[in-house]
Amino acid sequence: MNSKYIEVRWHGRGGQGAVTAAEILAQAAYYDGYKGVTAAPFFGAERRGAPVIASNRFAREPVRTFSLVQKPAVVVVLDDTILRVVDVAAGIQPDGIVIINSRKSPDQIGLPSHLRVAVTDATQWAIEAGLIISGAVMFNTAILGGFSKATGLIGMESIEKALRNHFKGDEGQKNVLGARLACKGTIVSRTTGNGCS
Repeated sequence: MNSKYIEVRWHGRGGQGAVTAAEILAQAAYYDGYKGVTAAPFFGAERRGAPVIASNRFAREPVRTFSLVQKPAVVVVLDDTILRVVDVAAGIQPDGIVIINSRKSPDQIGLPSHLRVAVTDATQWAIEAGLIISGAVMFNTAILGGFSKATGLIGMESIEKALRNHFKGDEGQKNVLGARLACKGTIVSRTTGNGCS
């Protein structure tokens, strides 16, 4: 991850909150001291349940590139069923990492062996934190804890601050709890990330 910008690509399905998670990650990056941060959705003919993409760029200097991320250092997959229909590793940097919401272990995912893979059961952590709205589990924010642990790029303190800014009161606390649980429950194939505070 030696490039000028750190690029993150999000894969989810319509309605899972990939765009919201990317926006919160951008805010957390800013709180963590990055001077340039962006969050951008990629819109096509998406509908609820169809594969969608969002992206982030952050850097210690201002970011002046706003195109779609092509060579991500980090790929975040909100739904492991997407692995059957989308090449989530396309263009990933040689030292990049794929973070997946899954109950499987990293070696059961089936991605190329040269990739670093992290898994966290963000869905379960979100349920435990009470992140359920009208029967739908809101796991998109929980996986931010997995991002922190797997990459070490943004500390949990900054993730929590961004979550509390986006969600107020009790909802903010539930989202922070989900992210903390996901951080602690993240398994990385080759560890280079952070601890969870």
